[in-house]
Amino acid sequence: MRHQPVLTDGHQLRLIEGGDAYFKHLIAAVDRARSQVQLETYIFDFHGDAAAVAEALERAALRGVRVWLVVDGVGTGPLPRQWQRRFEAAGVECRIYSPLGRLGLLFPSRWRRLHRKLCVVDGQVAFCGGINILDDWYDPRHGALTHPRLDFAVQAQGALVQQVQETMTQLWWRLQAVRHVRQHNFPEAFSSFRAAGLHLPWAQDGEGTGQIVARAGLLLRDNVLNRKQIERAYMRAIAAARHEILIANAYFLPGRRLRKALVLAAQRGVRVRLVLQGRYEYFMQYHAVRPVYETLLAAGIEIHEYTASFLHAKVAVVDPQRDRPWATVGSSNLDPLSLLLAREANVVVADRSFARQLHQRLEQIMAEHCSLVSAASFQRRPWHQRLRDRMAFGLMRLALFLTGKRY
Repeated sequence: MRHQPVLTDGHQLRLIEGGDAYFKHLIAAVDRARSQVQLETYIFDFHGDAAAVAEALERAALRGVRVWLVVDGVGTGPLPRQWQRRFEAAGVECRIYSPLGRLGLLFPSRWRRLHRKLCVVDGQVAFCGGINILDDWYDPRHGALTHPRLDFAVQAQGALVQQVQETMTQLWWRLQAVRHVRQHNFPEAFSSFRAAGLHLPWAQDGEGTGQIVARAGLLLRDNVLNRKQIERAYMRAIAAARHEILIANAYFLPGRRLRKALVLAAQRGVRVRLVLQGRYEYFMQYHAVRPVYETLLAAGIEIHEYTASFLHAKVAVVDPQRDRPWATVGSSNLDPLSLLLAREANVVVADRSFARQLHQRLEQIMAEHCSLVSAASFQRRPWHQRLRDRMAFGLMRLALFLTGKRY
């Protein structure tokens, strides 16, 4: 079992903020594709600017590029009928990860979702981050937004591309195998299972882009070989911190180990700052974290709530100004759904220029769009809010009990 990612030198990295910029770079790469596009996402929505990504996939398939699209059965569900027909006509191959049956999410085994957001084009460029194919100015539950959703992704060239491509290809062939089994086509199912285990060195060296040249690697979280990889990477980085830890995380509910690591870091003089969700989005995720605030604030950890719009980022920076900087950008929240159940993917970067760039942007966000939570104001929150917080925390603990997992 591999406990830590392989970091290699020479990656060309571009930090991307927001869906508008992400779609621009993603569509440009897809429009240049000559052989294959592989895309995985939790949400594929077709409103607004997100439809432009669907159109780019359609264009690629129509000119003979092989396009593999995987979406999650909860985050996306069945595609709109119009787009099903358009993708089929163009030749876009689409698979739904763990589609829900009649009983939906009633069974805990159905809570294991595909939450990572990955793309590889021609084995030359990869994208990894937290940005869904979803218009930044639109939310499926809340409608039009007054400010864009805050999230990040990374565009990469280098050995990281092959790491991303291999994990995507393995999942694709496993989904193919399951499909063949359901069709009672067992010879094809066997062939697909064999293909899922193959090492496929398709990645090629791309042309230089003039971006940051950095040491980087891929962090994965799944229910087989990489159950703890992302959590352990965070723990190691926090334990090694000497000056500063800055984490921006949308759905933040750390387990005992991670809470203890943050508290110990603060106690040894490390400045620990958290950028967390400040706007109500989901009952469980919004309220369940509040009972944890008291412990964190008492240890001297700063909590900044992002209030301009919905926070969807899952990024962190440790000691960006020092000799051993560490940063990560990806899909994994620091909560039990991500760290115990979902398939996740983060890029980890050991590079001062990249870490400084992400750190500088987070500093600006805190200064312009966040409210600092004080221990006194937290203690003064009304009783009905405290009640909702405790109810959500209790429901989360019950959900963990039902999964049979410790956190």
